[in-house]
Amino acid sequence: MKWYQLENQEIMKQIKTKETGLSTTERKKRLVENGSNKMAERKQLKTWQKILKHFTDLLMLVLLAAAILKFVTGEYVEGGIIFLVVVVNGLVGYWQERKAEESLDGLKQMMSQEAVILIDGMKQSVSTEELVQGDIVALKAGDVVPADLRLLEVHELLIEESILTGESEAAEKATLVLTEEAPAGDQKNMAFSGTLVQAGSALGIVVETGDTTEIGKINQALQAVKQQTTPLVRKIHQLNQQIFRGIMVLVVFLLFFTTLHYGMEWQLIFSAMIALIVAMIPEGLPAVLTMILSMGVKEMSEENAIIKSMPSVETLGSMTVICSDKTGTLTKNEMTVVNIAAQHDERILEIMNNCQELKLSDNQKTSELKGNPTELALLHYVEEQTPKATLKTIQSKIPFSSSYKYMATLHPEGEQAIIFVKGAPEVLLDKTNLSKEERNNWQEQAMSFAQQGQRVLGFAFKKVAQHQELTHEELKELTFAGLVGIIDPPKESAIQAVKECQTAGIAVKMITGDHKDTAQAIGKEIGLKHTAVVLEGIEIDQLSEKELAEQVQKVDIFARTTPEHKLRIVSALQANGEIVGMTGDGVNDAPALKKADIGIAMGIKGSEVSKQAADMVLADDNFHTIAKAVKEGRKIFDNLKKTINFFLPTALAQGLVVIFALLMNHPLPLTPIQILWVNMVTTITLSYALGFEKAGKDIMNRPPRTADESILSGYSLFRVIYVSLLIMIPAYVLAMQFEGQALQQTILLQNIVLAQAVYMINCRELTNPSINKGLFQNRPLFLSLGILTLLQATVLFVPLMQQWIGTTTLTSSQHMIIFANVALLFLIVEIEKALTKRITHRQSQISKELK
Repeated sequence: MKWYQLENQEIMKQIKTKETGLSTTERKKRLVENGSNKMAERKQLKTWQKILKHFTDLLMLVLLAAAILKFVTGEYVEGGIIFLVVVVNGLVGYWQERKAEESLDGLKQMMSQEAVILIDGMKQSVSTEELVQGDIVALKAGDVVPADLRLLEVHELLIEESILTGESEAAEKATLVLTEEAPAGDQKNMAFSGTLVQAGSALGIVVETGDTTEIGKINQALQAVKQQTTPLVRKIHQLNQQIFRGIMVLVVFLLFFTTLHYGMEWQLIFSAMIALIVAMIPEGLPAVLTMILSMGVKEMSEENAIIKSMPSVETLGSMTVICSDKTGTLTKNEMTVVNIAAQHDERILEIMNNCQELKLSDNQKTSELKGNPTELALLHYVEEQTPKATLKTIQSKIPFSSSYKYMATLHPEGEQAIIFVKGAPEVLLDKTNLSKEERNNWQEQAMSFAQQGQRVLGFAFKKVAQHQELTHEELKELTFAGLVGIIDPPKESAIQAVKECQTAGIAVKMITGDHKDTAQAIGKEIGLKHTAVVLEGIEIDQLSEKELAEQVQKVDIFARTTPEHKLRIVSALQANGEIVGMTGDGVNDAPALKKADIGIAMGIKGSEVSKQAADMVLADDNFHTIAKAVKEGRKIFDNLKKTINFFLPTALAQGLVVIFALLMNHPLPLTPIQILWVNMVTTITLSYALGFEKAGKDIMNRPPRTADESILSGYSLFRVIYVSLLIMIPAYVLAMQFEGQALQQTILLQNIVLAQAVYMINCRELTNPSINKGLFQNRPLFLSLGILTLLQATVLFVPLMQQWIGTTTLTSSQHMIIFANVALLFLIVEIEKALTKRITHRQSQISKELK
């Protein structure tokens, strides 16, 4: 219902109430029929459901099944080890990934606790939750509006609506009926639930409660928005499915081949299949990915970016569009004097300092004052220009009102008195003693300021007799002192950050509740690309989803937007395949923050609701921190790719050893415990080292990767296959040259572990040489090699470990052969990388020439 378009009497008739309020009986009846004035809560998952969710990963289920089968066949030690791996991975996932759904709690805190209403003409305090449609509510300064009200009476009422509109300046309210369509920020005859009464008083009729209020609609939108699955999680799921399908194809093939060709016993086949599954599933990978993401979270927190969900770290690196709120994000959220045109320099400063209601004594510092942002901006300017300026005594004043659009004060000055006036330039100019030509010149100057998105104020004064009364009628023949342009200016760091993001191929779009001209002026100043066209909320309402999806590609500035508009813009960008980041600080931003692939809230000036709905919180409210976070996110994805490229060939190599033995009708070369040892020792040591690699020099000069880019490229698959063969074939052939199962298994195990160690160094750079300056900057890499050496020494020389793992001691010559074998692997991979880089560069050059 558009209550702002209806007359008071018509509203009362529809709601069936009166100016003295409802009766107690009627209120109770409506409360039973319509429910309490509170927002609906979504049912939360129980703790056990949240934990269980982390055990449903496809590969973990396969390992769990393998563990159960081991238990069934009486192999309790091997089954226990596999089961322990699954449990540890699941618990780590729950601990690191948990993210409480607290958004509703934050919204509930925005509601006031008690309200003063009229019951049969008598004022009474009641619980906010007991308010019903038709109640008449009394408001005063400091109150939180308890429901959506249509205002019946107002007395100098100012309401701060930043939680809904995002704009810091308080809105002046009136009772006049509005005939045209208007967003919430322009509905001057309405007071909305959760907003703060800054000054004045009022009476209003409750027209909406609970979920039907503006803040309730935001709550519904917030609860309706599904949490986005991050690109990394989608890619890992895709990778898991590929690994699962590959394992199942091999298992089915080997089952038929071994039974039909060799007639193997089922018990042997069964043990071999479990060994294959354990070998080929990189069970340590989830823990390693978690560790790398955790490191990213820690490093970002040191840069004032607090990450709430670990996969969001990587999402930052793949972001293609940033949608930013204006106030407090791109701008300082502090109204500032940026332009001044003065006819009387000293007088204009005197008027700024004295024609105001915030500063009451010279002892007060402007930085400690709170209230009207415009008056604060003027006082700050005076303090900067004339630090020793003093206040004049106020004899009387006319407070500002939107009905006459000015404020006036009267002060004694020697044997006379002086009137100071500030207000709308067009109103003051009509009251001056200027000629028509002079007025036109000042009006042109005022228009010039306004076209730059500034709020323009005029200043005038008049000398009068000492005992002159201050009346509206006396405000004529004024001397015009000048004009001032005020705006919430952009942060210098934001301008730099926008430039950095654009260099990195990330589009920046501004979505604000502010007016079109102001938004356009700020957009040009911060360096947005498409500023010629500004799309307003009313225009968005007229566009279909398809039309909006087309427009968001060509428009960078959106003005006079509501929470619904922000949500639609984010959805339209996502429909175009963009990875969307959304920044904001108000309650009005919360649904869009949750809908975005990465929601970014302001930590200092942001509301609790926005912080709880977001994936990342900026502790310093600095847009430039986002650019730093993007760089970190890209580095983390690079390191994740390196880690996965390291893990998969080694996992496949172990699987190939089992497959080769089955195809050749040989005994299993490694037991499941030995395979698990290899996986464990490399997971604990080698795999973590790649997470400490530094960012490449070109990391912020390349475009974002495409949303559908797989973690494993065609080249990566080629690398996985040939490296796994290079690890497996020489190691297996070498092991088979010796007599004795324990010796063969020890040589094979040692060969695979050392091959993984040198290949980890290969993976430091995907195509560049691995031996460079960065190698010596990565101290954890050398630490991991040292720990690996110690752990591996235990299975080679400690009798208890030899007995448990099934290994034996090797001779010096056997060690030398293994070292030569793995050194050859390192050289072949480095040569292949150099050739691949040269071929890729040549193809790139040919492609450029053809264009």
